This record gives sequence, C-alpha cells and structure tokens, in this order.
Amino acid sequence: MLRAIPATLMRGGTSKGLYFNVRDLPGDRGARDRVLLAAMGSPDVRQIDGMGGAHPLTSKVAVIGPATRADADVDYLFLQLAVDKPEVSDSQNCGNILAGVGPWAIENGFVPAAGPVTPVRIHMVNTGSIAVANVPTPNGAVEYEGDARIDGVPGAAAGISIDFLDVAGSSCGSLFPTGRVSERIDGVELTGIDNGMPVVILAAADFDVTGAEEPGELEANASLKARVEKIRLAMGPRMKLGDVSQKTVPKMSLVSRGRDGGHLNTRTFIPHRVHEAIGVLGAVSVATACAVPGTVAARIASRAVSAGLQRLEIEHPTGFFTVEMDVTSSGGEVRVNRSALIRTARKLMRGEIFVSSAAWAPT
Repeated sequence: MLRAIPATLMRGGTSKGLYFNVRDLPGDRGARDRVLLAAMGSPDVRQIDGMGGAHPLTSKVAVIGPATRADADVDYLFLQLAVDKPEVSDSQNCGNILAGVGPWAIENGFVPAAGPVTPVRIHMVNTGSIAVANVPTPNGAVEYEGDARIDGVPGAAAGISIDFLDVAGSSCGSLFPTGRVSERIDGVELTGIDNGMPVVILAAADFDVTGAEEPGELEANASLKARVEKIRLAMGPRMKLGDVSQKTVPKMSLVSRGRDGGHLNTRTFIPHRVHEAIGVLGAVSVATACAVPGTVAARIASRAVSAGLQRLEIEHPTGFFTVEMDVTSSGGEVRVNRSALIRTARKLMRGEIFVSSAAWAPT
C-alpha cells in the first residue's frame, strides 16, 4: 500500500529538492531515511522511481519545523541523498536549498508576511547556526518573480538576501580547524577552512590542470580524482571531522586565478562529482580565505583583498558567485563580521508524494 506525504518541490539557488514539514515524516531516523530514499528513487543512477534528478544537486531534502531555539523562527535540517547508494547525510548545510526555506516557512504558516520584505530567522540544525533570509512579500504574499539573476540558473526571479550569522567554525569548531592557514599534505600546499562549509582549497596547477576544465573532464580524470580523495581523507581528522570516507565534507576546491574579472576561479569536488557551479557556503568559505593572508586562495587571487566590508566575485563553471564579506584581523586572530549573498528560489510543485507504507516501519 502506498502512503501519501505532503511535499513541495522547489528550486533553491542552483539546487533542487523536496521540502517537508517535520511532522509529516517518521520520527524514527531509520524509517525517515528509508522514506526519503524511496521518495527520491535512490539507490539508482537514474532515480527513475522517484523525484530525484540523477545528480547530487537535485537529490536534496529540506526538513522544516518549529524552532527549537528562541532566536529563530524555524528549524531547517538539510539532508543530502546519494544517487546510487542508500545513503542519507546530515553532515553539512546547504545554502542553496536554504534559499527556499524562508518562502516555504511563510507559505506554510510558520512566519507571517510582514511588509514588503519579511525576515525569516532560520536555525540551520546541521551546524547549529543562524541565517536570516529576507523574503520579498509585497501584498502580504511571497513573490517569486523578479529581476535578480544568479549564474547557473536561467532567467530571473525575486532576490532573497541571506545573512549568515556566526557560521565560522560551525562544522569544525574554528575558522581554520587545523590551526594553520596553510599546510602541506602529499607535497601539496592547501588551506582547510570552515566559514559555514568545510572546504579544502588547493591550487589547480599542483594537479597538472588549469582549473578552467569543464566538470565532466575533471570527473573523467581518474588519477586526479584519486589524488584529491587521498588528500580529502587525510584532512578529515585534521579538520576535526573524523573519518570522512562516508561523508560529503569537506568539499575540495581547486582554485586558479580569475579569468573573467573575478577574484578567484574554482572547480569544486562535492566530493566525488564536480559542481556545475559552487555551493553557497562553499563560496563563502573560499571568499573568506581570499581575505586572509597566507592562505592558498589569497596567494592565487587575481587581486589583493583588503580587510573590511567588500564584495568578492568567485568564478565557477557557469559564471560568478558574489559574496559580501567583512573580515578583520587583530593580533593574529581573524574575525568574520559578516557573510551575505543574494539567492533566488522558485516553487515548482506542491502536493503529495507516494511512498510504500512498509518504509515507515521503525528500525
């Protein structure tokens, strides 16, 4: 017998996924994961029997519910579902799917629309940090249409500005979790950083690539992938993430000088596929590294980045990502005062998804 579950299919930034109210999913984690895997159609490379799009960027889930802390309006748990494996990971945030949480929360009665723009304070459960999404709500309703454009998404939509509050070290405990802004593994200089997303930054040239290759070309390079993964596995414990062999963090970002006016050009392993763009919080972490002397990013950046409030342009395979940063340094201590950006979201479909009732049985 099939069981119907209320769900909304939304594009958030350059990703797409299913958004659920926590009350509509099993409370038992094992049962919840089985239900979500069935909903997406995993494990199957085509995800033909579910709503997934056969790519990690379209195999994502947002679970939203009442806030469990006083300084937030809603809780948001992000879950990354593997495409070809029965795996569900909560080891990271997703800033792209985050872009749809504010609109969803307003439309589902968690936050009342208030004026032309409604701020929604979102508790990102994965890391325990807060983001504030400023959602356009003219005439008392969410507005999805507008003139904001983000690279990696065709057309235009209403812009949603997102401020990240105190995300530095949210996964690893500190901005530079190894205690160094630069170090070497396997003869390669790198920087491990966590400003909302654990990222290892490496120079593309150290891997005999230019950094301008298409994602598919890098994915087809078996020796490159093996070398990057070896370093990723070594950096996991150093970044206080433990054994990361079954985790989706840290992300591995190969960087080179900006080619089209940006501060830096990126190609990011997420971790086994190469991102068609770059993740929101991954871009924030890379941009932050540009502003800290001694990092791989700062060394390679096309132009120097000074302290204080500024906009950084991070290039990726399908365009640019603009991050507004305010980073200061005093006495050798780096402080991130503000990280902000613009995303867009679109509601694609709302209704019910059908999953076998057997999946609901407790583990």
